[in-house]
Amino acid sequence: MEDVKEIVRKKYARLAQINEESCCGSPQDSKAEEVTFFSEDYTKKGGYVADADLKLGCGMPTDFARIKPGQSVLDLGSGAGNDVFVARSLTGEKGEVFGIDFTEEMVSKARTNKAKLGYENVHFIQGDIEDMPIPSNSIDIAVSNCVMNLVPNKPKAYSEVYRVLKPGGHFSISDIVIVGELTEAVRNAAALYAGCVSGALQKDLYLDTIKAAGFKNLQLDKERLIELPDSLLIQHIDQSELEAFRASKASIYSINVYAEKPVAGNCC
Repeated sequence: MEDVKEIVRKKYARLAQINEESCCGSPQDSKAEEVTFFSEDYTKKGGYVADADLKLGCGMPTDFARIKPGQSVLDLGSGAGNDVFVARSLTGEKGEVFGIDFTEEMVSKARTNKAKLGYENVHFIQGDIEDMPIPSNSIDIAVSNCVMNLVPNKPKAYSEVYRVLKPGGHFSISDIVIVGELTEAVRNAAALYAGCVSGALQKDLYLDTIKAAGFKNLQLDKERLIELPDSLLIQHIDQSELEAFRASKASIYSINVYAEKPVAGNCC
């Protein structure tokens, strides 16, 4: 798992520096066709900061996060701060917004963006989602945008989200999941263009992992089919593999999941 974390760290350090790729990007192939259909258009969102939008997400978790003025919000895998600044526009000056990211270069970039804005209630922390330097029962709402699929130990990560949320708190997380079985060739081809695909779980397993962490009232607020064009796939797989993939009906989805931490611990 440490090898996976190091790969992710190096990859996102590079993305923080070049800002040229989209949706979990692809340092493996600098000449790869840019794929932007994973990310969504933030430009009309309150709090939008262009320098913080690296187009690495696959949804808009703040749209479904039910953020109210004065609340505390934590963005898991905050990158250059895109969702943090949008959340801050919702929680207001009396709220508190934290972003945690594994990559030093991303945290540095986010802090630079924050300094330009002069926000005193925004904080960027370098840390591991599997072992967050965040006090237990301290956060009202957690959000995340196409990051949890990159974490090697997803059960541990979701147990940490559960720990830091206040009883009665909730999360809104956008992520990538798989429905059906992707062949190894197709998964590898997709991962070249969108690294988030390589760590994606089967949809049912992903949702079961959240439930196993103790969360209740789980719901899917949004589900979006990600279409991988033939022109992209055929660069990395042969025609027979492409035809087999299309016949299998296996699919990649962007989903937005909402769930709550019960008020009375793990009690139903």
